[in-house]
Formats: sequence, structure tokens, C-alpha cells
Amino acid sequence: MKIGCHVSIAGGVVNAPKRAHDLGCETFQIFTRSPQGGKAPELTKSILDEFKSELAKYDFEEFVVHAPYYINFGSSNNRTFYGSVSVVREELERASLLGASYLMVHLGSFKDLGQKEGEAQVVKGLKKVLDGYKGKTLFLLEISAGAGEVIGDSFEELARFVKALKKYKSFGGICFDTQHAFASGYDLRNKKAVKKTFDDFEKKIGLEYLKMSHCNDSKVELGSHKDRHEHINEGLIGKSGFAEILAFFKGLEKKNKQQKLLILETEHDKVREDIKLLKKLRK
Repeated sequence: MKIGCHVSIAGGVVNAPKRAHDLGCETFQIFTRSPQGGKAPELTKSILDEFKSELAKYDFEEFVVHAPYYINFGSSNNRTFYGSVSVVREELERASLLGASYLMVHLGSFKDLGQKEGEAQVVKGLKKVLDGYKGKTLFLLEISAGAGEVIGDSFEELARFVKALKKYKSFGGICFDTQHAFASGYDLRNKKAVKKTFDDFEKKIGLEYLKMSHCNDSKVELGSHKDRHEHINEGLIGKSGFAEILAFFKGLEKKNKQQKLLILETEHDKVREDIKLLKKLRK
């Protein structure tokens, strides 16, 4: 397993590898544009060359890109829906130019359309994102915490999207966020709970689709449906829970012969300590 965290691209993407290195990362996550909106900065040949030079300088072989937060594939507003399709496709192309392993996305909310009509529209939008895409970066759906009508908070729902997209070579599967899953009711606090949760994942989706994980402890209770990240061992999943999660991922790596990337999305005041603790638990 490679362990890292989300890092800023302030001043340009070329600054991200050094920031990640300075925090003790073995891999890292970035946005390629503002997550809140606005035009994406151009990725010129000189920027791409410098970025890849920095990756090599700091010995990074893999990193991932997170799509912006304002995406909503479940919106009844055509401008929002088609804008989401356009931005996510653009981000997939940009991630591929940079050489990212994965691009993951939050799918949005069903509140406008309801679940049945909303799911059909989400599938339509995701297929539009992937149709004709020939890049190397794989596309992932991230499990959500499920507040309100937020899309993708259950294995059953994610399984329906996976089934619709698995024919695409560029579709990778799921980004498993520990805090989101916990908030959605999937217990991760001990060995028995971890086994039960991932047995359910295998049954509903298939563990071959579990490509990477956001490793965040939780400020909120199991099944609370709130997106509230906490530092490792300061939340309600706890150190013992993460020890079992990492032990499970290690076993999965051996079984599937595929390395897992573990990304922290905790505040940078203590993210170094989080990285050190995950590395210690990995042993």
C-alpha cells in the first residue's frame, strides 16, 4: 500500500509533488482546478513536462485527481447536468495528460428528480463522460455519506452504476472513503465489523472494483449521514478500526495483485501525524 494525502496546487500543479514529499507522502491527491468553480488553468506542454519532472525528482510513481465539488449528475437543471458531464470529462482528460492513476467524483444529489429518475439520469451522464475517452486515467465513483438525497451512499446503489459502466475499459470502480462509508452505516470499528462490511461489498459490487481508499476517521456516529472527517484515532472509527482496515487491504492486495492507494483528507495541522500512524499500522 502507498499512503499519502490531498495537497494544494496553489501556484500551479507543478508545486504539488514537493508539497506531498515534504508531508511524508508516498502518493498524493490533487484538484487540477478550483473545486468551487471557475475556468480550469491551462496545462501547457511546459507545465506538463515540469510536473512530470517533479514527480520523478520526488520519486512519485502514482497519484490521483479529485473532481470538483460542484458536480451534480442528479440535477433537473440541464445546464447543471450537462455542465457536470462536460467538466468531469475535461477533468478525466486533464488527469490523463498529467499521468494520474485515477479520477474520482462525487455524483451529486437526487433531490430534484427522486431516486428512480435520478439514477437513470446519472447513468446517462456517466456514459457520456466515458464515451470516446481514450486516456489512461481510470474513472472512479466515490461512496458518499448520504446526507439528504446525496447519490451513492449504499453498496446497492453503487452496484447499479458499476453494472451500467463496467463495459468501459476506462471505468475502474469505487473509491472507498472510510468516513463516508461509516456515516452511511457500514461499521469499520473492529475486525468483525470490517469483515462484515467488505463481505457485503464483495457480494453487492465485487472487491475487484475497490481500487483505492480515502482514509479518514469520523467526527460523527455510525449511520449519521454527515460528511465530517477527523484525524486518525481521534474519531469514532479509531486506531483499532484502521489497523483492521489496513490488514484487510493488505490481504486484498495479495489476492488481487493490485496495489492500493490510501489518501488522507484530514486537515494539514496534523496530517503528518496521520500519515505516520497509517504507515505504522501498515506494518
